[in-house]
Amino acid sequence: MAQATMYRSSTPISNETLRHYAPSVFASEPHQSRSGRYTYISTADVLGALSKEGFLPMACGQSRVRDANKREYTKHLVRLRHRDYLGDNKVGTEVPELVLLNSHDGASSYQLMGGIYRLVCSNGMIIGNTSCEARVRHNGDVLADVIEGTYSVVEDIKRTLPVIEEWKARQLTGEQRMAYATSALALRWDTDDAGNVQAPIAASKLLEAKRWDDRGNDLWTTYNKVQEHMIRGGSRGTGSTGRRMTTRAVSSVGENVKLNKALWLLT
Repeated sequence: MAQATMYRSSTPISNETLRHYAPSVFASEPHQSRSGRYTYISTADVLGALSKEGFLPMACGQSRVRDANKREYTKHLVRLRHRDYLGDNKVGTEVPELVLLNSHDGASSYQLMGGIYRLVCSNGMIIGNTSCEARVRHNGDVLADVIEGTYSVVEDIKRTLPVIEEWKARQLTGEQRMAYATSALALRWDTDDAGNVQAPIAASKLLEAKRWDDRGNDLWTTYNKVQEHMIRGGSRGTGSTGRRMTTRAVSSVGENVKLNKALWLLT
């Protein structure tokens, strides 16, 4: 999977910034490889409609492609937050977001997913519950489906927020935390014939806190520590040749979404 350059801001992103980091958002037509049955869904038009409803872009990125002709059409991701959760209006340390995924070259259907942004560590989770997701294929009359899917996901996010409070109250034993971290490693790295995960870092590394607020042993804090190590990388370990190495961040749009959803389901 090609990699992407991701950008996140503490304030709503302008169209100029969106165009810089995710130019495919503004494609005015589908890639020439699409057939006549392909229904074009303009991401820019969807963002314009969502803006009128109060949802503003806070993060964006798109896949890098080897074929330069597809750069303006490739898979892209935009995270949006309602204006009610901006600035002084923020409530608590977790903020609900919409995660929009689309492409104009057939690489992805239009997807709208629920997301949670954690203010303490700037972690951007994606809810792995399929009921908190809307997919629209690029054919037929799609506009009504896109709008309906948006409001459906928003309501599902609201119902998900109480789950976080339950996870905060759930204290884990050391054995449970290690079991969780070991399972998480297998979501990103392969296993050998004996079922051992071939990861460059030990499971215990994922449980190390990077900040004061993450010293707890509850399920929510454990999830956040593991998620940050897995997605952002930067953990020192040992490669297959025995050389010291540092894990890389997951910068592919598709892999980022896949791993985020898998971690949520594991939690």
